[in-house]
Amino acid sequence: MQQQSQPANEKAPAVPVPSAAEHHATMQAYLAEGKHRALSLPNRGPITYEKDGSIATSILDAYWEYGFYVFTGVIGNEELDDLRADVDRVLEGAPRTKGAEVDRYGRPAIGREFHRPSFSFSKPLSDPLGGTKLNHGRHPVKMQEPEPADDAPEEFIDLLIGNLQIMDSALRLYGHPDLLSVAAAVNGDDFVPFNEVTFLKEPGLGVSVAWHQDGTTHWESPDWHQGTHGFNFMAQIYGSTPSNGVWVVPGTHKQGKVDIAELVEESGSERIATATPMVCEAGDVVISNRQLVHGSFANTSTERRVTLNMGFLPRRSVLNVTNVNFAGKEQTYDEERVHERSRMIAVGIDARQQRYPNERRFIYRPLANEEHKNRWSEATRRSVVADYNLRDVHL
Repeated sequence: MQQQSQPANEKAPAVPVPSAAEHHATMQAYLAEGKHRALSLPNRGPITYEKDGSIATSILDAYWEYGFYVFTGVIGNEELDDLRADVDRVLEGAPRTKGAEVDRYGRPAIGREFHRPSFSFSKPLSDPLGGTKLNHGRHPVKMQEPEPADDAPEEFIDLLIGNLQIMDSALRLYGHPDLLSVAAAVNGDDFVPFNEVTFLKEPGLGVSVAWHQDGTTHWESPDWHQGTHGFNFMAQIYGSTPSNGVWVVPGTHKQGKVDIAELVEESGSERIATATPMVCEAGDVVISNRQLVHGSFANTSTERRVTLNMGFLPRRSVLNVTNVNFAGKEQTYDEERVHERSRMIAVGIDARQQRYPNERRFIYRPLANEEHKNRWSEATRRSVVADYNLRDVHL
């Protein structure tokens, strides 16, 4: 066990830095208690409907009560195979190092044609955001950073960015009729996109995501409510455990801006006493309110998690709002911007219909009369899908 050095002007004693194995061992009681809480909550089951075709009231009631719901068995085996193959393909063709133009075999790297990088690199078992001013300073407390194994790489890929332009399987999942029906039930028929990324929590490497609440624009708005900042769908293609998964503090989506540092202090450590993990099997999809206090620990387990995130927002929270994104750029979400970004929903619906022609097709109301403009083809891959995430909406 190494000692974590402190600045010379600090009086506090050095804090021991645990090895990955030590960290995993000391987490076991907390993980078990969290799993028990998670499986005791009445917010888990398949996506079901009322007789009139609307999403089951029991699902919506549980979602609004706890801030998340685990939809079981959403993604079938065939689609899981497609998603896993696409993730493997993308990682195989990733830049060999951050910023490189070629992959490990010397071939042109995937994603080099897009304006935003398609890959994020981090140090194993680190906490890149906690206690920093990054992302508008919304991660106030740093998580424990265990010592990785001696053979761990200096950096690894922890995030895929712009899922819908680098993986056709992700675009098809984006058009899933049951998921989009949930989005309409929660945010209204005129819901709009947020952004899409894939979280990679590799065993022995996966980084922490320090406790935080998403959303930066509407906390002080007079019309703020428990759904103002929308939600994320979190599709699990290998499952999610207490060790490698996201944890949430149920109900905090209704409390406004939470003092996270105080929560940690009351719990005596980063292991917030009232937090609950999202426990999922492969093929499950979680809907998680972006206003929930949530985070994840360094993955010192032997289990891999790959989660495809797809976010959606209420149109009334977005239209004509001006904010400053994480890159420091001011932007206004006018009708044209929202319309163009929303075309990805229509293209995703058509891509899914082409792959699963016997499946119910979701009707996205804002673009219901523009289906002919948003067919999935090589032409729309170039004109609509390429660099679509330059038009992401961040609230």
